[in-house]
Amino acid sequence: MNREDFELLAPAGDLEKLKTAVIYGADAVYFGGELFSLRAGAGNLTLEEMREGCEFAHERGKRCYLTINIFAHNEDIEPLTAYLKEVRNINIDAFIVSDPGIIDLIQEIIPDAEIHLSTQANMTNYRTANFWHKMGVKRLVLARELTFDEIRGVRANIPDSMELEAFVHGAMCISYSGRCLLSNFMIERDANRGACAHPCRWKYALVEEKRPGEYYPVEEDGRGTYILNSRDLCMIEHLPEIIESGIMSAKIEGRMKSSFYVATIIHAYRQAIDAYFQDPENYVFNPEWLTELKKASHREFTTGFYFNQPTNLDQNYQTSAYTREYAFVGIVRSYDESTGMAVIEQRNKMVLGDEIEIFGPDIPFFKQKITEMYDYESGDAIDAAPHPQQIITMKMDKPVKEHYMLRKKK
Repeated sequence: MNREDFELLAPAGDLEKLKTAVIYGADAVYFGGELFSLRAGAGNLTLEEMREGCEFAHERGKRCYLTINIFAHNEDIEPLTAYLKEVRNINIDAFIVSDPGIIDLIQEIIPDAEIHLSTQANMTNYRTANFWHKMGVKRLVLARELTFDEIRGVRANIPDSMELEAFVHGAMCISYSGRCLLSNFMIERDANRGACAHPCRWKYALVEEKRPGEYYPVEEDGRGTYILNSRDLCMIEHLPEIIESGIMSAKIEGRMKSSFYVATIIHAYRQAIDAYFQDPENYVFNPEWLTELKKASHREFTTGFYFNQPTNLDQNYQTSAYTREYAFVGIVRSYDESTGMAVIEQRNKMVLGDEIEIFGPDIPFFKQKITEMYDYESGDAIDAAPHPQQIITMKMDKPVKEHYMLRKKK
């Protein structure tokens, strides 16, 4: 497989994240509209934002995929039909869909639409893959429950023109490829229609029927247990296996995550993928990529089902909290080479004397102390930038560019 044939696919929860993903090295982005996506809690994109985002990506040679992956009820069909008639005027490269009826509806309204089968459809064998090929599906987003051996078996038994995509990084659900009823059962928020409350992350204990109010922790440490709390998937150390298995699109989960998360994760995977294709035979994993990746919020990592059936070692029984060792403190909006001053949009509090790290899509990160800060409007020197999205100017030790990000170790 050539570098041009392999895709790094990034989440785009809103327009800013879409642009960030493209700038930091994604080959393609996937996003939801305001309706019919399984991430109703993400910012998502209006029709105008979709149009702007697609133009931004296409100008840079990247692709855009729209998720319409709910499992539709009767009441969804009429508004979905109207929605698709509006969406067809936007230059979307493919639609990620799980419901056969919606696939049929898209093909009826947008006859030349490229269809990608969502992981929600639970595609686990080559017979099913060939069925979807007959239905006009171009790409399969594989069920997360497949091992490398199974993936190679699918690849060997489907047409060469059919593409395979798989998740390689991000949160894992305790469900079958995301098809979960727990949220619906507990608080009537339907995960299969985009409204999951993530009850798999909640803390649970055991109660005996005739002893109400007496809670028994399942674990011996007495702190309770998160019995459904999976670690996060992370395959950055195993990209050769991903690429050589026949997967051609490596998908990052995270439409609910921040722009800082998207930039950090995409940048790390971009470096690893490029290094592999530069010299596959002599490729060596660089631990610094994993170190960088961990600077975004994350849970402990797992390789999921890729090598074997997950065990208790792939669960976190202690906490559902994220590890957040770094704070995203600002993003560069412009830079003046003659003065060395950058205009920064603040994202978390900064004060004089803080040591920060600056990173961008085309540089290794560098460290510096904040020695000068000024209010952008008044020009007055300031000791701190405490206000959300405050615009400041800051003296930089090295040249920077628009979209570079500033982070601070907590």
